[in-house]
Amino acid sequence: MSVRSDLIAPVGVVASDDLGSTLAPARRRAPDAQTLRTEILNKLAYAVGKDPASARDHDWLTAAILVLRDGIVDGWMHSVREAKRSGRKRVYYLSLEFLIGRLFKDALGNTGMTEPMREALRGLGVDLDTIASMEPDAALGNGGLGRLAACFMESMATVGVSGLGYGIRYDHGLFCQKIIDGNQVEVPEDWLSFRNPWEFQRLEIVHEIGFGGSVSMANGWDGTARHTWQPAETVLAVAFDTPVVGWQGKMINTLRLWSARAVDPIRLDAFNSGDHVGAMADRTRAESISRVLYPSDATAAGQELRLRQEYFFTSASLQDLIRRHMQRFGDIRSLNEKASIQLNDTHPSIAIAELMRLLIDVHGLSWDEGWRITQAACCYTNHTLLPEALESWPVELMERLLPRHLQIIYAINSRLLDQVRAAGADADCVKRLSLIDENHGRRVRMGNLAFAGSHKINGVSALHTELMKETVFHDFNTVLPGRIANMTNGITPRRWFTHANPGLATLVRDCIGDAVLDDLEKISAFDRFADDSSVRERFAAVKLANKDVLAEYTCEKIGVRVDPKAMFDVHVKRIHEYKRQLLNIVETVAHYHAIKASPNANWTPRVKFFAGKAAASYVMAKSVIKLINDVAKVVNNDPATKELLQIAFLPNFNVSLAEILVPAADLSEQISTAGMEASGTGNMKFALNGALTIGTLDGANVEMLEHVGAENIFIFGMTTAEVEARRRAGYAPREVIERDPALAEALASIGAGMFSPDDPTRYHALVDTLYNSDWFMVAADFGSYARTQRDVDALWKDSSEWTRKAIINTANMGWFSSDRTIRQYAEDIWKVPHWRQH
Repeated sequence: MSVRSDLIAPVGVVASDDLGSTLAPARRRAPDAQTLRTEILNKLAYAVGKDPASARDHDWLTAAILVLRDGIVDGWMHSVREAKRSGRKRVYYLSLEFLIGRLFKDALGNTGMTEPMREALRGLGVDLDTIASMEPDAALGNGGLGRLAACFMESMATVGVSGLGYGIRYDHGLFCQKIIDGNQVEVPEDWLSFRNPWEFQRLEIVHEIGFGGSVSMANGWDGTARHTWQPAETVLAVAFDTPVVGWQGKMINTLRLWSARAVDPIRLDAFNSGDHVGAMADRTRAESISRVLYPSDATAAGQELRLRQEYFFTSASLQDLIRRHMQRFGDIRSLNEKASIQLNDTHPSIAIAELMRLLIDVHGLSWDEGWRITQAACCYTNHTLLPEALESWPVELMERLLPRHLQIIYAINSRLLDQVRAAGADADCVKRLSLIDENHGRRVRMGNLAFAGSHKINGVSALHTELMKETVFHDFNTVLPGRIANMTNGITPRRWFTHANPGLATLVRDCIGDAVLDDLEKISAFDRFADDSSVRERFAAVKLANKDVLAEYTCEKIGVRVDPKAMFDVHVKRIHEYKRQLLNIVETVAHYHAIKASPNANWTPRVKFFAGKAAASYVMAKSVIKLINDVAKVVNNDPATKELLQIAFLPNFNVSLAEILVPAADLSEQISTAGMEASGTGNMKFALNGALTIGTLDGANVEMLEHVGAENIFIFGMTTAEVEARRRAGYAPREVIERDPALAEALASIGAGMFSPDDPTRYHALVDTLYNSDWFMVAADFGSYARTQRDVDALWKDSSEWTRKAIINTANMGWFSSDRTIRQYAEDIWKVPHWRQH
């Protein structure tokens, strides 16, 4: 049974599961402050259960959100009739992450309710900014993948693409990062501790998800073999919906997240017999699926939980969208005409096998019919070329956990290999294209499965897409040409420009008008003000004000006082070797030594900001975090240098912290090893907000260079081709290090314990890695990076010219709006209408 019809929504809960999107809905008139004040007091009393005299800030926040949500629901409900009437094709976006951040101010801005709400709360003695800062970040993602999904959902609603996002409602998300004695310590993220006032639990929308068991086969009425899967374990997927409001509230899409529940919450027989812990075992096992994002896969149990998570949300989402389709259209054979299913990276790639199972085993289609529909409906976005991100699962695990799916994967593979042999592929090519890797303990290649089962596969920057064709999907592109397309990522300008940096948004609007709010690409007109001295002064003043905010935050959170007039050099992203935080901190050590050697030179004052989380089991990344904090302890307490160089590692990087860092940055560090960053979106956010970029020719940096001009960006290091050529030629990092005195001195001081006197051997392994392997080319790019940083110093001394270049960067980032990206997806991949087409 797919949907638990016995579970009925209680009175007062919006029960319709079809609140998918709003196409230019009828909107109630925006209430005045007095009306809002009355509604807030009513919510405070009847929904929160508090009297104004005893209400705390969090109570006021909940009441205000509920009032705002009520206004949003008016449009959300109105869309039901329109969506059913139009019968238009919809997008279903499957992503293991949705890093949506705080929603209150975002929704206020998109509905034009910020000032009325501020005035209403002020009349109640409540400050809007104070209570908004108490809203927890929804802990539903880790980094760029999840933030991109959130940007895309908001842009779909903004440009008129009817869509629904599917993911997991994690109880604790990834983790809350604490820095204790310089070490990353992971603690649970309790973002749901005060409940989530944005969400609607859909008690009537519950899908059953099976695991394990056996598969039986019998002939159907027409003699065709029919398979029946009898799972050994069943878990319930319960739906929670959150409205996603587009610009001006013209469309409201849905983010539907699944929470795992046990079929029976407690085994009463075991409980009554005295086994009080064992009676809850099934519940604990089921609910662990939606407990934590990315549990460590260092153990077999961790790997199994990862696969259970991916299948859980994928199956629930496919069952749900098929149910919706059948209710609305009645014919499963038209699914691909009415639904475009976007797989965001390889995490949901089991969808290919699951959709085939649902079509042929549940709905009785033939294999050929099912495969035609699956390929025509599914699209796959690849986000990285790193081997660990192109997931693979042990055949033994797949067979034990998803036996029917492994059968289907084998069948897909057999037909695929027959097809590629017929196309002339040789034996080695056939092995590489196989969905089963026979060389590493027999594993199912999920990236290959996603490619085989999708009609379009896209990269996320021009460089990344070409590398896909040349490397990881070279054989597929040769044998099955025409499937790979490029969709360069983008960012939503509402959160990352209008709302995060209102001072800059006001300046731009004063110069070129309000049309930029509707279409960020119109910001190009701001370019002509780069030589206007009065605009440069205002631009610099906005930047300084934003830096004051970051300086205050830094002092409050980690006790480091920084000078807002110094250059704010910012490197914030997931901690990973290919993102090369290590290159940055090693160069910082070399720069520290240079200042110590020549204290009276004309140095440029800098504050180096770092932030980001390392995967819990990623030893090297956690060592880099420790090194950054160890170096900071020495540098920040050195009276000879602290006026010229400071280092701040800000803990628990999330969307809200990014909204403080991005507007305040002077220099944006985008320094990944060339060929390893798929796109990046932080690079776009910083440049839009007036930071200059120092970076390699990697990911979307390449396209940013084209848009802002080579003279307005600091590019250093090897290209992708040069990196590969150097590896092929036999890269010897020791020789590089020994030829560079500054690099050698920096590594020697790190290795000798200058920054870790309590444990002088702490960084021996890290330094040895750089000397003996250095896969990520830290030593190879160090010299170029250090020289380019001195070019940055030189430009900073000419503040007027720096500001001119910053304005040019802001003015030329309009193309990197996620609105543009979504329109491209709509036209080239999903084949759905959007408003600019009308």
